[in-house]
Amino acid sequence: MPDKKQLLARDGNAIPAIGFGVWQSRGEELINAVRCALDSGYRLIDTAAIYGNESEVGTAIKTAGVRREDVFITTKLWNDRHDDVENAFSESLSKLGCDYIDLYLIHWPVSGQDLFVSAWNDMIRLRDSGRVKNIGVSNFSIEQIRRLEAETGVLPAVNQLQIHPLNQQRELVDWLRVQGVVTQAWSPLGHGSQHILTEPGILKIAARHHKTPAQIILRWLYENQIVALPKSSTPQRIKENIDIFDFSLSASELAAMRELDRGLNVGNDPTSFR
Repeated sequence: MPDKKQLLARDGNAIPAIGFGVWQSRGEELINAVRCALDSGYRLIDTAAIYGNESEVGTAIKTAGVRREDVFITTKLWNDRHDDVENAFSESLSKLGCDYIDLYLIHWPVSGQDLFVSAWNDMIRLRDSGRVKNIGVSNFSIEQIRRLEAETGVLPAVNQLQIHPLNQQRELVDWLRVQGVVTQAWSPLGHGSQHILTEPGILKIAARHHKTPAQIILRWLYENQIVALPKSSTPQRIKENIDIFDFSLSASELAAMRELDRGLNVGNDPTSFR
């Protein structure tokens, strides 16, 4: 059984309950940030082919003094490679300098090209080969996941979504939970939208617990069994963002967080993004 800092995927594999995102980070800044994250206790590092930094992530992990088997590495298949999964995966594996990847995701469904089911079949084969421990999707709807299962018989282990207090996607998250699919939250602190971190309700809860607004949001996600993937290049914030296991939110605080939802999308629209 996983400890309190892990969630179980459908196949029983443990997934860290909080991870470290590296979108828009490059070079030495990224390497130092990943090393700091690992030193601070993070064990999930989330990258993607389109980020252009898989090599730096691999370098950081190799030089961080943490065993490879203790780090959960996620990367993602980009939109123009749905018909070239094997080669795309091999490129990512080579850049990361690994023998296997813990989680490989279809980054976006790209509904217009209608190749995500074919890509999913290829990912199933990768999983069966042992080069990937878990396979999943990102930004997929209920209907798209139902189609994956109907046409392949395999549900994803994970669906990574834009989740933050102002965009909670509760219907989708609740459905995923019933199916046993782990939800991960990209941009959990609002994709740089600082007004999320200055929401009066969040500030009030933060003051009560002597925590930062970011810590309140990340704890809220944790208590909702959602894996958060915060990103920072500042050592103090990196350390603060994982320091969420020494307090809990009350029922009234969770209810107050729930009331903040207003469907605020701070990223691309999954129904139209190409």
